[in-house]
This record gives sequence, structure tokens and C-alpha cells, in this order.
Amino acid sequence: MVVFIGLGNVGEKFKDTKHNAGFWVVDEMANRHNISFKPAQGDYVIASKPEKFFLIKPTTGMNRSGIAVKEIMDSKNILINQIYIIYDDVDLPLGKIRIRPKGGDGSHRGLENIIFSTNTNDIPRLRFGIGTGEEMRPAENYVLKPFSNDNDKKVSIQTVTKAVDALDSLIFNGLDKTMNIYNS
Repeated sequence: MVVFIGLGNVGEKFKDTKHNAGFWVVDEMANRHNISFKPAQGDYVIASKPEKFFLIKPTTGMNRSGIAVKEIMDSKNILINQIYIIYDDVDLPLGKIRIRPKGGDGSHRGLENIIFSTNTNDIPRLRFGIGTGEEMRPAENYVLKPFSNDNDKKVSIQTVTKAVDALDSLIFNGLDKTMNIYNS
């Protein structure tokens, strides 16, 4: 069983902001596999393809995502190496994704909270590049805005599709082969 946890902020106000890239990816994965999200008995919503994968969206807010991740691990008896965190990365150019088996938080507060809550940084992840030519600092202001031009919006939609292809590859091909395909 694989668990994909897309990070973002709940609510219409945040729906189109760059910080919700993780939500965009798991939403598209749910669409592709014809499944829907339902409330769970915890601080998250869940969609599943039995015996294959869970899709999770924490409802705690980005900076408290670790609460939901810990709840999922405990309630579903999931090991950390079965989880993939999908999140935005301001330091990665728009259109790029990077898959890693572990690492630091890269100053991403959602991932920082997950590492703190699980007491490990050995968490597989897919980073979704949101960096553009715009002024990106302070990052807190940049990530909480939508893309400002149509070309960037188009590239972000294409990147969501590529990220979902990578999630499917993780299920069927595993981490190493998927990293070789998508990290080039």
C-alpha cells in the first residue's frame, strides 16, 4: 500500500495559490482513477483505490500537516517509507518535479512540521516546482498567490499531469526507477 499526501491549505481562498500544488496533484490523481475524497476520522480527507493506494489531503493547514500525517500512520498502521509527501517548492523552477527518498525540510514549513511530528526526515517526497521569474521573496507572500500569467498557469497544469504520471510510476515501478525517469 502506498500513501500519497498532498500538502495545501483548505478553503476557497487558497484553492488556486501556489502553496496548494500538493492538493492539485492528489486531486488530479483522484480524477484520473475515478475516486473521490471523503472525510476521515482525523484531520484529513481521504480517497482510496483499495489494495493500491490512499490519497490524503490534511485539513490542519499547511504548517500543521504533521498532525494529520501522524494520525494516518497510527490509524492505518502505515510505515513512513510507504508515504510520499507532495508539496510545492519555490526553489525548483516551474515545470520541474523532483522525487527524493528523504531529506531536510528545505525551509518548507509543512514538511518541517511533518519531520518534527514523525521524528524522521526519511520521508519520500515529490517536490513540485513553482519558481518563476517573479519576485519570490519573501516566500510566504509568493506561495500564497496564484500564478500571475497565463503561461505560468498552463505550465503548472502540465506539471500536475507530469506529477500524477510520476505517482502512477511510483505505484507500478517503485522509487528508484521513477526517480531515474522523472528526475532527469
